[in-house]
Amino acid sequence: MNNNNTDNKNPHKNHRRRLKELFLKEGLSSLPDHNVLELLLFFSIPQKDTNEIAHALLDKFGTLSSVFDADFEELCSVPGISTHSATLIKLIPQIATSYNLDKISEGADFSDLDFVGKYLVQYFMSKTNECIVVIYLDNKKNLLHISEINEGIVSMTNVNTRKIAEQAFLYNATGFIISHNHPKGRAKASKQDVGFTVDLLHTFEKLGVNLVEHIVVAGNKYKFILSDLSNLKWF
Repeated sequence: MNNNNTDNKNPHKNHRRRLKELFLKEGLSSLPDHNVLELLLFFSIPQKDTNEIAHALLDKFGTLSSVFDADFEELCSVPGISTHSATLIKLIPQIATSYNLDKISEGADFSDLDFVGKYLVQYFMSKTNECIVVIYLDNKKNLLHISEINEGIVSMTNVNTRKIAEQAFLYNATGFIISHNHPKGRAKASKQDVGFTVDLLHTFEKLGVNLVEHIVVAGNKYKFILSDLSNLKWF
């Protein structure tokens, strides 16, 4: 029997095999968004047509990136998406972030603030909530440790400066870079960001730890707060 004729009578026959082969041959760029999701769901839904579920995800969230950025509970509300599948979906952007950070960390120079800005763009890429990250450095600006100290904050007044100090002493850091993201905003410092930066600078000067920079990140853009203050002689 001619296999091609059989496939024509049943277009869904061997669909999974064909889709996997297409990906391996041409990559994800050759696939429409619903096929990307469909392919991913093969690995959490082994014996069911995932095409309809993939379309349902795009119908609900609009775009491929919005599917990956959706809340876990919202994903689970889509018919056919189990907690297992929702976990897999949420895993993808964080794996991508870890991969990108690992790649750009090779030969990393944390004394180069533009490098740090690009590094942080990748770091925050999978973050849908506002959070604050501190990069601790030694006296040669080599990386000692990276720590998230707040997530989901609504005000800079919530920042735990005591925790920053404790970790600075724990890792014997002589300096640090602090950064926060604006997930749905612009890479622009607010008055509150500026005031917090000045307070942080003066607080840690007394402790003998240098605030190297405060960087705000939004999307693929970043802004230096402390450098701008120094240039404008605001303090």
